[in-house]
Amino acid sequence: METVEKPWPALWALVLGFFMILVDSTIVSVANPKIMEGLNTDINSVIWVTSAYLLAYAVPLLVTGRLGDKYGPKNLYLIGLTVFTLASLWCGFSDNIGMLIVARVAQGLGAALMTPQTMAVITRIFAPDKRGPAMGLWGATAGVAMLVGPILGGVLVDGLGWEWIFFVNVPVGVIAFVLAWRLVPKLKTHAHKFDLLGVLLSSLGLFLLVFGIQEGATYDWGTIKGPVTVWGMIIAGIVFLVAFVWWQAVNKGEPLVPLHLFKVRNFSLANTAITAMGFSVTAMSLPLFFYYQLVRGMSPTQSALMMIPMALASGVLAPFVGKLVDVVNPRYVAFTGFILMAVSLAWTSALMSPDTAIWLFLLPSGLLGIASSGIWAPLSTTATRNLAPREAGAGAGIYNTTRQIGAVLGSAAIAALISARLAAEMPAGAGSGMQDAAGQLPEALRAGFSTAMAQSILLPAAVVLVGAAVAIMFAKPRPIDAIYAGFDGAGEKPESAGQQH
Repeated sequence: METVEKPWPALWALVLGFFMILVDSTIVSVANPKIMEGLNTDINSVIWVTSAYLLAYAVPLLVTGRLGDKYGPKNLYLIGLTVFTLASLWCGFSDNIGMLIVARVAQGLGAALMTPQTMAVITRIFAPDKRGPAMGLWGATAGVAMLVGPILGGVLVDGLGWEWIFFVNVPVGVIAFVLAWRLVPKLKTHAHKFDLLGVLLSSLGLFLLVFGIQEGATYDWGTIKGPVTVWGMIIAGIVFLVAFVWWQAVNKGEPLVPLHLFKVRNFSLANTAITAMGFSVTAMSLPLFFYYQLVRGMSPTQSALMMIPMALASGVLAPFVGKLVDVVNPRYVAFTGFILMAVSLAWTSALMSPDTAIWLFLLPSGLLGIASSGIWAPLSTTATRNLAPREAGAGAGIYNTTRQIGAVLGSAAIAALISARLAAEMPAGAGSGMQDAAGQLPEALRAGFSTAMAQSILLPAAVVLVGAAVAIMFAKPRPIDAIYAGFDGAGEKPESAGQQH
């Protein structure tokens, strides 16, 4: 651990930028219908506005964590913040769906440079037994940002237009840059080699897998062009990802993913659980906002206001949970959070019909906020508690990568499921009527559309249960003396140390 006189101002400075990039993971969901209308496009194309960002965000995270170790987390954070802010300006000025998707890719790359640095700095300037409140703030930021994104998006879309969900990042980015420049300390760097083959294999694997899942329905799960098929892309993606894991195991240099970290039981379990959380939070937003706006005729602001109980409950409870996980085994807190989240999503699904009293949706929304507050901090604390300083960047990179991979797969899977359920539940020929609908759908289409959205939201509910099953297996956190006894003076972890728990 590196001693910093005032770690909290540094953390708050980083949290502002982290909040902004996470808001951008969900803010688009409420604007999708208006982007469809404004850029004259369809549902599948507009979902790529979110998926392109998440994919560009997820793929480089493994290497950007290492870059922070080598060149300093502060430097990488400031470069990423600059890229993200300029790309936000580009997004706002986009006048067609293709340009917007490309700009979102640039935005995702900026976010990928920033994210691992926030977690690595926490790991390096706070002692393991003092990280609970710091990770509580980090976790609260993640949770609240992913909930506040749709609310802020709704207000901006209705008041100023969809472009302003991107323009608003510019002043925030400038303020975040100045604060980070002044308050974030320069930390010791570590020499690293870069696994270029690992980057190539993981990038290709993720892209092929996500593209195949998301675009499958567009090509009727058949041929895309010539010999290229949807299932061929999905299988090729899985093969590349398996090859990536194999290469990480045999690479005698410095692999992107130090597989010995996964010998630590809680690190492996926390990564699995955060993948489920990333998947579910991303996947639940799309069917919910399409239902609110296209079935119930709500404006973006009105639909976003349905999230207020969720944001309030999460924001109020998260700091208390951060302190709680330093004294209570995190598994009980996280398990309870996941179970409550599954209940909330199943409850929401049951309510999704054209004539349900709209205020009833506020009840599962509040429950979702309570659930969310009990998930983020316990998972991040559990994942990072046993990391040595030299492993901080790699560990933070892996943890954030698995969260983002979950989000990417959630976006792709929900897009495929929505398409499939709409095809099954809507009358024949209804697709053109849906795309032309600037606001509420015609009454004849609302029941089928509601059913399709209700069925779709059960997917994230099911994945959340996987998170619960994993969280209950967390081992009790080790005492601080035991953690540091497992590392040598250079911060390296002997093989035997990873075997505990």
